[in-house]
Amino acid sequence: MPMQAPQSRLLGSLNATATASPSPGLAANHTGPWCLQVPIPDGLFLSLGLVSLVENLLVVVAIAKNRNLHSPMYCFICCLALSDLLVSVSSVLAVLLLLEAGALAGRAAVVQQLDDVIDVLICSSMVSSLCFLGAIAVDRYISIFYALRYHSIVTLPRARCVVLAVWGASVTSSSLFVAYYNHTAVLLCLIILFLAMLALMAVLYVRMFTRACQHAQGIARLHKGQRPSHQGSGLKGAATLTILLGIFFFCWGPFFLHLALIVLCPRHPTCSCVFKNFNLFLTLIICNSIVDPLIYA
Repeated sequence: MPMQAPQSRLLGSLNATATASPSPGLAANHTGPWCLQVPIPDGLFLSLGLVSLVENLLVVVAIAKNRNLHSPMYCFICCLALSDLLVSVSSVLAVLLLLEAGALAGRAAVVQQLDDVIDVLICSSMVSSLCFLGAIAVDRYISIFYALRYHSIVTLPRARCVVLAVWGASVTSSSLFVAYYNHTAVLLCLIILFLAMLALMAVLYVRMFTRACQHAQGIARLHKGQRPSHQGSGLKGAATLTILLGIFFFCWGPFFLHLALIVLCPRHPTCSCVFKNFNLFLTLIICNSIVDPLIYA
């Protein structure tokens, strides 16, 4: 896996936790017979990265070429696809760098610089992806609860300002994260960001679902014969809400659980068992990059 390269900083230091001793008197492999480690081959990781790259590239090209899609909503969707695309590109580059590490053994400084750039790229693309998921939720919330004023509130210039702010904050924060990768504050900031985006999406989408159900009930009262249709639309809405939040939590949650355990119990045997699956957690993030175009685009 790409994060096992010795030159890696932020993500490499997180993966290195998997091989750390779970307690002062125990060896790294003494985590108990129940400890399950899921191996992720480099080929699988590379293949998922390429699939995500092609998928998100198609979304970016389609939105860029179609003038009818040059609106704030599609601007956020395009940026989400671009963020997911960068996650895939940086992951593929990390794999290639690891495979070429032997050939570049005599150029340690060059390898370190390339690895720092890749770490910043990976971290900034992850941060921006989380932020644009939140931006899409806010955009859809405004379009439902402030429908008459939506086009005056969410304008294209404002959307571009939000995009620039997100990219600027992502690159700046990621550079600081990589520079100070061994500080607990870095992990806490990443964990808080994830929890904030999860809470924001959950609150907004639940409120949108509730409003949709209220509208459906009002329509059902006017057309009593369409009650079964109302129930069916409610179930579809609940399923959509579950998919949106469920996939987000399933794909991103394990990675940030790993970060939280590093802060809470870095040497506990149970936590050490979780650390051994760091590569699996990164693979789930790549899978999220594959699923995002199917959900949002």
